[in-house]
Amino acid sequence: MTELALPGQLRAAFLRWALVLVPGLLMLGFFSGMVAGSGPGNPWFDDLVKPAIYPPPAAFGIVWSILYVVMGLLYVVMGLALAMITAARRAPGRGIAIAMFALQFVVNLAWTPLFFGAHQITAALVLIGVLDVLVIATIMLFRRIRPLAAWLLLPYLVWILFATALNYEFLRANSDADGQSYSGAATRVVI
Repeated sequence: MTELALPGQLRAAFLRWALVLVPGLLMLGFFSGMVAGSGPGNPWFDDLVKPAIYPPPAAFGIVWSILYVVMGLLYVVMGLALAMITAARRAPGRGIAIAMFALQFVVNLAWTPLFFGAHQITAALVLIGVLDVLVIATIMLFRRIRPLAAWLLLPYLVWILFATALNYEFLRANSDADGQSYSGAATRVVI
């Protein structure tokens, strides 16, 4: 015998999942950025040649503030999309869709420490290329279960594709800095 959930039960299940998943994704994303020392103030990153598509220094403070808000919103929307899928009990493909989301999210979290912490620009570019494919696969799987959940992931895909282009441009402009450790200390020259 199959049971149909009432609309109120479906909303309650979605809200329960959203109350867990949205803050959880936000915390993990915040933690990944903090561990890696991403953004301004990272001496290695500050010394890189900035590509043309990177915001100019005069707008940098404003752009980084906006970026943090946008990233927070992206994590909220991703959490809501995942909550929609997680609340879709007994939906065919639900398990694989959740697993694909988890995989792409782990890859997402690994990019920041790889780029900003380990200074591995090439490896980060490969990783974000894999992330692009995983996000597209996640969207396709979500679409089969809840089309709205797939639509909610499209801004995230756009951001990841832009980040891929930015990563590529950083590699092109800074191939000599790829994989180099950075002590932040001045080099002493003895004459």
